Amino acid sequence: MTAVTISAPGGPDVLQTLSLPLPSPSNNEVLIKVAAAGVNRPDCLQRQGLYPPPAGASEIPGLEVSGEIIAAGSNCIRFKPGDQVCALLTGGGYAEYCVAPEVQCLPIPKGISLTDAASLPETYFTVWSNVFQRGQLRSGENLLVHGGASGIGSTAIQLGKAFGATVFATAGSDEKIEFCETLGAAKAFNYHNDDFVSCVKSVTNDHGVDVILDIVGGKYLAQNTKLLRADGRLVVVAVLGGAKAELNLAQVLMKRLTVTGSTLRARPPAVKQLIAADLEEYVWPLFAAGKLQPTIQKALSLDEAAESHRILEANEAQGKIVLKVADYPHD
Repeated sequence: MTAVTISAPGGPDVLQTLSLPLPSPSNNEVLIKVAAAGVNRPDCLQRQGLYPPPAGASEIPGLEVSGEIIAAGSNCIRFKPGDQVCALLTGGGYAEYCVAPEVQCLPIPKGISLTDAASLPETYFTVWSNVFQRGQLRSGENLLVHGGASGIGSTAIQLGKAFGATVFATAGSDEKIEFCETLGAAKAFNYHNDDFVSCVKSVTNDHGVDVILDIVGGKYLAQNTKLLRADGRLVVVAVLGGAKAELNLAQVLMKRLTVTGSTLRARPPAVKQLIAADLEEYVWPLFAAGKLQPTIQKALSLDEAAESHRILEANEAQGKIVLKVADYPHD
């Protein structure tokens, strides 16, 4: 099979296309002929040598795919060869074939193309587990999404609105601000020009927000805690602005704040299975209802993996980028 490998830690040009043997599924895994693979920030970190795959995972980058199952392990009970799925991976997505635990596979949402479905697993698993499970976002609350035009951000805006929250967002350009508001943000703010704390307080009558989804980290910690209401929840899923900062614990005590976060990749399949079940029950029907949509900016070829990383690292993306690997009829 053709696959993208990392020749050495470094810039996008270290991504190389090689011919490799097909992976073999274990008893609990399926073998997928990949239609498309989603591109995500953790892929860039892995390429730089900063986010190695867990023990036993494929060294090939790529954390989500869509495609057709061509073989299933002896313990697989739901999916069979010929079924079309999207899947969350621990690695191996930038390739013509990959393996995935059966419990991390989901049917393609009704009305969504096979290519578009490749953009869903990583961000939807992440947002659901962090905003709704850990952050306990409820209908009627206010949600602030940092990096609203990113893959994670665009997913969080749509899900927050779909479940009855009022959503605000930050982004880095006027075009991205418009994109966030098109997705359902009540108001978005350009963090280059605006003080998002005063802006959000202004539009919420000084009440602030109940939940913040943050991809920036240390740089925003003090501002985030100021903006949270009593019993507010700060959920950190990335640290693009640094991993360390001072925290005013008096503010945490007085407002009864919760500061939490998580990574997804190293968690066991049993945990991801529970997230997948929630997504299928509560989220997947919203695609058919027109309340959610994939947000793909570009579909590139497998040979253009380096270009996809350049776009992400230049902060040029609005939504998701996918690598289209194979054509399927009626996609």
